[in-house]
Amino acid sequence: MAEIVIVGGGVAGLTASMLLARDGHHVTLVERDPGVPPADPTTAWDDWERRGVNQFRLPHSFLPRFRAVLDDELPDLPDVLVGHGALRLNRMQAMPDTITGGFRPGDERFEVVTGRRPMIEAAMALAVAQEDGVVVRRGVAVRGLTVAADGPGHDGVPHVTGIVTDRGERIPADLVVDCGGRRSALADWLADAGARRPVDDAADAGFIYFSRHFRSSDGTTPAAFGPPIQPYDSLSMITLAADNGHWSVVVLASAADKAMRAVRDIDVWHRLVARYPLVAHWVDAEPTTGVDVFARIEDRVRHMVVDGRPVATGVVAVGDAWACTNPSVGRGSATAALHAVALRDALRDASAVDARALVDRFDAITRERVAPFVDDTLRVTRHRLAQIDAQIAGRPYETDDAGWHLGQALMDAAAHDPELLRGAMDVGSMLARGIDVLHRPGLVDRLRAIGPVAPLPGPARAEVVDVIGAGRDRLVTV
Repeated sequence: MAEIVIVGGGVAGLTASMLLARDGHHVTLVERDPGVPPADPTTAWDDWERRGVNQFRLPHSFLPRFRAVLDDELPDLPDVLVGHGALRLNRMQAMPDTITGGFRPGDERFEVVTGRRPMIEAAMALAVAQEDGVVVRRGVAVRGLTVAADGPGHDGVPHVTGIVTDRGERIPADLVVDCGGRRSALADWLADAGARRPVDDAADAGFIYFSRHFRSSDGTTPAAFGPPIQPYDSLSMITLAADNGHWSVVVLASAADKAMRAVRDIDVWHRLVARYPLVAHWVDAEPTTGVDVFARIEDRVRHMVVDGRPVATGVVAVGDAWACTNPSVGRGSATAALHAVALRDALRDASAVDARALVDRFDAITRERVAPFVDDTLRVTRHRLAQIDAQIAGRPYETDDAGWHLGQALMDAAAHDPELLRGAMDVGSMLARGIDVLHRPGLVDRLRAIGPVAPLPGPARAEVVDVIGAGRDRLVTV
């Protein structure tokens, strides 16, 4: 069994720590933020500081695929989360039978266990602290890597042998797992150690988020009259139920849309949300935050094997440290969990002692199991951004990508056919890829039978601009 150092104590690092420890490995988890999670995770939102995670108190969603991975691999953990107030919800049960056709065997796959990130992470951290085989060290930042000139195969590939902390301490490891998230410094650590840099495919995602959190007085969450992500003319609305009677509402727009800049003001934000009848009731509650703005979000996929050759052995990247995408679709935690399982399985197939075989096997499993979901996410969100930009310009969005058109038709028609609904929810839940759902027998015929569907009720672009402008002008004159 291997001595493994995991860098980063977020959801990815905590999941990987539990999976690897339960497979018999000895895990040292180092986290640069010194704050200890509270003994009562329900207070984490107010009491726990995680300065190293800039999105810590922003809206989060934990999809059915995340819950499914936990059920399969860490079956005790969902009940731990629910015991601290995480919301266990199945949207298929919450919708009327006239839309769903009634709850069916197999619909349990749509269940979520979700909550605000501070609460979920605190509950997971408490569980990890009780895990045999895991040592958690907080307030320990990584300064760099220790590297041997030649890997075990003596093929000139540098081999990572551990980490160096900001205190100058050297912690040896058979494998270093970077779970450092979007701010991962792994590329710099490798370059400083004389290794080749990973190849990053990176670009600004192009979106801006205006979000606000709310809570109810009785612990309930608002009724959902539409899907969590609702596309409208030139923007999208997102509603995310969370733990202990909390939830969030997000206005998602193009970062290039200058008119939207005024939405950072609370009054303008509320004037705008009030124009969307499927969402307006979500903000008729006690707010717990102002309008939080999140932008300059990078899409990135990091390639640790380039032209068939690893940049180094003895080190891998998991979760957002490997690939990070548009957070509005909520796939980060599920992707991280799938990726952590992929690492666990790679270590079963090729031990850390055979360092080159392990890196190659992990890369192969990642490309087979996890990368397709990342590729789908990047493609769809880039289409949506281009569509928003076209709507701002007042022209139709045109593309020859048939998959995009079919996917949009599936989402639009979901409320009009129970089979299409389940297909759309499988894709949105990250339980299946769109290409596989669209190949289900008879599904495309059902889409054709439905035909064009009216858009969700909401203002057109001109009205959006008027609402924002009126709100801004009012603020100037008061």
